[in-house]
Amino acid sequence: MKISCVILTMGNRVAELNRAVESALTQVDGDVEVVIIGNGADVPELSATPPPGSAATVKTVRLSHNAGIPEGRNRGVQECSGDVVLFLDDDGWYASDKVASHVRDRFAAEPDLAVISFRVMDPDGKVVQRRHVPRLRAGDPERSSPVTTFLGGACAIRRSAYLQVGGLPEKFFYAHEETDLAWRLLGEGYRIEYDAEPVMYHPLVLPSRHADFYRLNARNRVWLARRNLPWPLAVLYLLDWVVLTLARERSSMALKSWFRGFAEGLREPAGERRPMTWKTAWHMFRLGRPPIV
Repeated sequence: MKISCVILTMGNRVAELNRAVESALTQVDGDVEVVIIGNGADVPELSATPPPGSAATVKTVRLSHNAGIPEGRNRGVQECSGDVVLFLDDDGWYASDKVASHVRDRFAAEPDLAVISFRVMDPDGKVVQRRHVPRLRAGDPERSSPVTTFLGGACAIRRSAYLQVGGLPEKFFYAHEETDLAWRLLGEGYRIEYDAEPVMYHPLVLPSRHADFYRLNARNRVWLARRNLPWPLAVLYLLDWVVLTLARERSSMALKSWFRGFAEGLREPAGERRPMTWKTAWHMFRLGRPPIV
């Protein structure tokens, strides 16, 4: 079972990118095919190379413009040949050289497994942020479990399943694209698991650092519901998130941006609508995260 690793970069974090690539190339018994996508930027020259005797390779592709995370990763999957694809942030790196062998063993033995979401740790304080554990009960990040979504920059995906459901929704650009993919995979009968054994190190940063975070977060949440949920659940899901946002957010500027994005999500086309069955919704409820939160 061949392993590929797709890394997106804007070309502005050379040292970090070099560290990420090296951590993929030096996997034990990995022979990982690394595909680096320059998202509207040239891929910088790197010092990381495959170890002597390894069949690992590095391929670089430059996109003409910043196409966003979903389209960039979709292009990476098109360019790679692995049975399983690792997605790795360009400022992250693997804590162990046994990630590829662990992933290979699991996917080979479990044909209904579509995605493994890795444990993400801050390399300095060894902290795991709550948002990096993709379930509601996130208090114990060392506990593995079935989940209904995953972390896009720290995961492994069965390529055939990814292509079967159409990959990531490119219109999203950034935010919730993984959940859209996850819900469609669950609808096809696949499993998604948070696996605490493989660890990716990542600096402790907040997603709200991005200028369009609140707008895209809200817009894509509306699109997620419009594309994937039966209408009664879509209404409940969106009302729930309006209430949660009002309860959590204290910044008037952030709220203004969020509701502007929410209105945009209602107004603009969301893409193909393929609502999940009630059976899938019930399955998500049994997994601990019904599609209303």
